[in-house]
Order: sequence, then structure tokens, then C-alpha cells
Amino acid sequence: MTEYTKSADAISKLSPEQYRVTQENGTERPGTGAYLGNKDPGIYVDIVSGEPLFASSDKYESGCGWPSFTKPIEPAHVAELRDSTLGMVRTEVRSTHGDSHLGHVFPDGPRDRGGLRYCINSASLRFVHRDDMVAEGYGDYIDQVEDI
Repeated sequence: MTEYTKSADAISKLSPEQYRVTQENGTERPGTGAYLGNKDPGIYVDIVSGEPLFASSDKYESGCGWPSFTKPIEPAHVAELRDSTLGMVRTEVRSTHGDSHLGHVFPDGPRDRGGLRYCINSASLRFVHRDDMVAEGYGDYIDQVEDI
């Protein structure tokens, strides 16, 4: 079993934008994230801890300006917290082990896929292509990723 942790070394390797988003609860500008248009098969992991978060098979185009997913690949790796900043009540999502701010979850996703929209900042993610999943230690999740 892989252990996922937040380390000073991982934090030091973050770009200023990745740091602002993951460590200071920031949000990247809509439509600017590196993974917004990504359609390759694979998984998205926490940029800090490496814990698996979302599968490409659960990614969809929501039109919100950020990568959107219907569910986490490993629910235990995504913590949901009440967020009452900005004068509204929302549900923030953070990585469990890395404690990275990922984005928010909303109840307006595709009804036929559970009804949730995990609206996630690209800056909090690292994409692992399906071809690299086994070599990078994510082989257990290949069955959750569409065939190439």
C-alpha cells in the first residue's frame, strides 16, 4: 500500500500558481487550466502528495471553465468541507493526505452519472497517462480508465 504525504520537498517544487491554489486555497482563472481540454486516458493525482484523485473516464465538459469530474477515483482521498467564504456556502474538496485545495463540488452534474460536478483546479493536479500508470505505481486503477 502506497503512503501519500505532504512534504516540504514537494511544496518547494510547486510553481507560484500551484502553491497559491493548493496551499492558499486559490482558484485559477476559468478557462486557463492546463487540463481543461485534456481528453487523454489516465488519472489525475494530487500535485503535492501523488494520491490518486480522478479518472479520465469520469471527466466531462461542464462548461464551467475548470476540469469537471463526476466522482473521485478513490473517495477516501477526497475530503469534503463546508466553505462559507465569499458570502456563500459551498463544499470545498481537498486531498486527504496532501491537504491540497482542489476546488469545489456542486450538485449540478450529470444526473445519469450521480448528479455531482467536482470542479477542480488544474494547478492542483498532475496527469498520469494510461501508458505510464503501471510504471508510476498506479496500475491498480487502470480498470477505471477507458481503453486507448
